[in-house]
Amino acid sequence: MKHPLILALAVIGAAGLALADGTDVVIDPPAEGSITQAEGLAAWGRIFEVTSHPRCSNCHVGPDNRPMWSGPSYGRTRPHGMNINAGESRIGAEYVQCQTCHAYSEGGGNNAPQMAPQVAMTWQLPPVEAEWFGRSTEEICAQLRDPARNGDRDMIALASHLEHDLILHWAWSPGGGREPAPYSLQEHVNDVLAWGVAGYPCPHDQ
Repeated sequence: MKHPLILALAVIGAAGLALADGTDVVIDPPAEGSITQAEGLAAWGRIFEVTSHPRCSNCHVGPDNRPMWSGPSYGRTRPHGMNINAGESRIGAEYVQCQTCHAYSEGGGNNAPQMAPQVAMTWQLPPVEAEWFGRSTEEICAQLRDPARNGDRDMIALASHLEHDLILHWAWSPGGGREPAPYSLQEHVNDVLAWGVAGYPCPHDQ
């Protein structure tokens, strides 16, 4: 029998969570023991495709607090233009707040390539513990399964984070001709759950 929390989340998910961006996410983990280590590693491979994609990695930067511009929309890899620094707050409070440009409106501001992306929540960098821009699959895998560096999250909490954080949703519908993250948000959630059920295997495990 699945954990009651898992069941509760599954029931909520099955009902369909109508989120602000219109994306419904179902959190329904596979049964314990149903995912082999090989299948878990395959799921991790797809997770790494997402985490290393520019839509995800450009904001997963280190203690210099400078988001990156990389990927086909930018021509060459470089720090965010205009010498942007999100500060130790990671929201730009010490300099210029990220939401000064990434200001939310309901007027379709993501639809033009020259407009700063926006979502219906405060635009910010992830915690510095989640730095993984340019890092290997082994390094990111080790980070993401480490509670000390992933916000003390297990697979359900990781999936829930993906479900309720609208900045993450934006990665799959960036608009403005920007390349979206691979797969879909639901497929990514499913891979996180399968990876967790398999025991969070990483490529360097023996």
